[in-house]
Amino acid sequence: MTRRQADHHAARSAATVAQVMSTLQRLLDSGEAFSEISVQRILEQAGISRATFYAHFPSKSDVLIRLTNDLRESLLALAQQWNPSAGPEALAQFFEEVITIHRAHQSVISAVREAAAYDPTIDDFYTADLEGFDETALQSLLADQAAGVTPPDLDAVCASRIIVWGGAQAIAHHIRVDNGTGDATFARELAQIWWHGAYRRPNGT
Repeated sequence: MTRRQADHHAARSAATVAQVMSTLQRLLDSGEAFSEISVQRILEQAGISRATFYAHFPSKSDVLIRLTNDLRESLLALAQQWNPSAGPEALAQFFEEVITIHRAHQSVISAVREAAAYDPTIDDFYTADLEGFDETALQSLLADQAAGVTPPDLDAVCASRIIVWGGAQAIAHHIRVDNGTGDATFARELAQIWWHGAYRRPNGT
């Protein structure tokens, strides 16, 4: 195969991947549940053969995982700026940005949460990011305890687990029931719970 042929093949392969991913995105955005979208439906909508699909994706779940790449990149970039000890106002701003990102990817996030209940591959993918966030929160709490700004009787493991995993559930529910007008208020209340609950900061700090 010549260089030109290889480049042409790579371009066609990339176009096929993009077509499949955009097809699943469109179906999810239309309100269809991930479990109800068959591979055959994707093939028909994307206009490709089954052999072509499986040449690029091991399964339907793999398409969903790849769809979350933009979401993960956005959240990772935001996580680089995260400082849980920066105070309630900074935390509120952080959570509001998290909510904005989640709203922009709501259909994909809903599909991931749905599929995680029965698909181990999706579950591993979904929990990996939260586990990393949980570990970051835990280390922050332990550092604050060592510095004497968070009480020594705080169980840092339980506290980080509650605020991270519970917070993720709360954000998901908020997005489902709120049209966006309450995002700032929700972010502020979540920040207050973190600051005065897990971090045990007194009022006025």
